[in-house]
Amino acid sequence: MDMDQARINMVEQQIRPWDVLDQGVLDLLLDVRREEFVPQAYRKLAYADIQIPLGHGETMWEPKLEGRVLQELAIAPADKVLEIGTGSGYLTALCAHEAHHVYSVEIVPDLKVKAEAALAAHGIRNATVAIGDGARGWARHGPYDVIIVTGSLPLLAADFEKSLALGGRLFVIVGEPPVMKARLIRRVGEDACTTTDLFETCIAPLQNAPQPERFVF
Repeated sequence: MDMDQARINMVEQQIRPWDVLDQGVLDLLLDVRREEFVPQAYRKLAYADIQIPLGHGETMWEPKLEGRVLQELAIAPADKVLEIGTGSGYLTALCAHEAHHVYSVEIVPDLKVKAEAALAAHGIRNATVAIGDGARGWARHGPYDVIIVTGSLPLLAADFEKSLALGGRLFVIVGEPPVMKARLIRRVGEDACTTTDLFETCIAPLQNAPQPERFVF
């Protein structure tokens, strides 16, 4: 299988039609070899428009979602990034190419080990992967210029917004199946944030995600 051609087809047939037109983002998706972060059994599907299983109930985003999120966040070279849910390490790698440093938190030890190996193989040294539960935030290295939550959250914990630096951006997918909202939250003042709903989607929830109170009869 011609992975180089598959990568080009992904950009032209999946990423661009999803309104991802930032040339820097497109070039990044062409440069970083996605297949090297995908489990061997799914390598031939690395550039397909699907969520790829990673084991442990976790999945890898569709490529178009990765591209759209990178465009919306507009990561700058001086930015400090927090990623909740390392997964395969592919999105970590993409962010690391753009940012000053990426702090990524993964709850599954096996995925942490594999992601670290993939990042090291790509010579990425400005990404730190930690084991932990980030479902309610991860203030350890904050404040952050960018926060990405890679699993959906029925309820967004307040600590995420509190961990944003002034001008910082938070991408999160909120809600419950069958329809969830991809949301961009920006800190515009000491006690003020703006919220923009970008599009609808549906992804697996983050492990241990906080749940809203349920009314019981």
